[in-house]
Amino acid sequence: MQRFDLFVIGGGSGGIACARRAAAHGARVGLAEPGRLGGTCVIRGCVPKKLMHYAAHLGGLITTSRAYGWRLASPELDFRGLLEARNAEIRRLEEVYARMLAEAGVTLFRARARLASGGEPPHGVEVGGERVVADNVLIAVGGRPSLPELPGIEHAVTSEVLLEEVYDRPGHLVVVGAGYIGLELASIMRGLGSRVTLVYRRELPLRGFDEDLRIELAAALAREGVELRPGTRVNRVERTGTGVLLDTSAGTIAADMLLYATGREPIPNTGGLGLEEAGVRMDADGTIYVDITYRSNVPGIYAVGDCSDHAGHGLRATQYDLTPVAIAEGRAIAERLFHDRHQLVNYETVPTAVFSIPQAASVGYTEQQANDLGHEVAVYRTRFRPMLHSLEDGRQQTFMKIVVDETDDRVLGCHMVGEDAAEIIQGFAVALTCGATKEQFDATVGLHPSAAEEFVTMYRPAARRAAPASENAP
Repeated sequence: MQRFDLFVIGGGSGGIACARRAAAHGARVGLAEPGRLGGTCVIRGCVPKKLMHYAAHLGGLITTSRAYGWRLASPELDFRGLLEARNAEIRRLEEVYARMLAEAGVTLFRARARLASGGEPPHGVEVGGERVVADNVLIAVGGRPSLPELPGIEHAVTSEVLLEEVYDRPGHLVVVGAGYIGLELASIMRGLGSRVTLVYRRELPLRGFDEDLRIELAAALAREGVELRPGTRVNRVERTGTGVLLDTSAGTIAADMLLYATGREPIPNTGGLGLEEAGVRMDADGTIYVDITYRSNVPGIYAVGDCSDHAGHGLRATQYDLTPVAIAEGRAIAERLFHDRHQLVNYETVPTAVFSIPQAASVGYTEQQANDLGHEVAVYRTRFRPMLHSLEDGRQQTFMKIVVDETDDRVLGCHMVGEDAAEIIQGFAVALTCGATKEQFDATVGLHPSAAEEFVTMYRPAARRAAPASENAP
């Protein structure tokens, strides 16, 4: 019987990161994955989405190039060719992950695993028809898209279809849901030539993001040709001869394809893993409760990523259902168990980006969050036409915002809508993690001409708001 120091169930970003780091510290590591290596991010999420984002962005740049004197023949998009090239790259990345695990010395089981014992370690694990034991077990199985209970919902597709399969480009795509995935795929498919209608229940997209960012991004999507239907609920879906028909609170909408992107909220892939029998504490949907070391209530059993509650940082805290968060959590486990390094993930400065067109990105607190936490807030904003589009009609805009605590001058949040927002915010995430102040931002010389320099040249606050008075104040 094989014995491991760590056995990882799940070959996505968090599981692979933990396995490789643990093996690098000399641990005996096994990993079980019955499907494709790489998980949601690589196979049907971040990576294929970003490749399609590039394709849509390049289409827009063809128009921009004409303003700079380039004369091009009428361009045509080979849509199915794009999807086939995308899938070929994903297959290459799968091979890379398999090679990295092998080179790290991780024993890979291409089979589904389940716990075969509970209580104290070592834990028994059944995998591929054999039984192994491990001192520590990591559950890193991620989640999957959810669909609401709605008449005709079987006629809708999820993001996994758009990002993993090869299909004909829809003439008219309806996207229901205005979170990350909904906005990204709506703007990407619009950029690739589809007519797109975005349906969502609230007045603004991206619930949980800074309100100014939400307003700016909604306006930008409309400028890019996405038809917005805020405050709209879907009552039922019907199949027609050529597509689908949505009955909504604002009338009917006919489309060739319906994408439901109302979140991965979450349906963790924890069923059938023997967790209940082992006594692991979970919520009704299978989300695993963990402490700040990512350990469950059962000694030696850990969980990271979308199937966990992220160290108690709020069950269903979908703002943390991000690939880099799962990677950081997985590495933290490996460092603590096998390198005696008590590494913690800083959730306050997790940067996040929405790869819509244009991009949106944030790090730190929103203005509302800062107010709710009692900070005396000063807000700095700027809006300008990006230089790349200065020779065009001027419809493109870049928006930036800084949230500052006036008590100690610490920068609490940075928010942006515009090209390269993700790249720019990543740099400022380092500054916020280091506790940078607005004075230090002001003392930094800008890199000119760039959009990023605007973050260090905003001088006068656009608004101030005092912290709420204490209930015990006289």
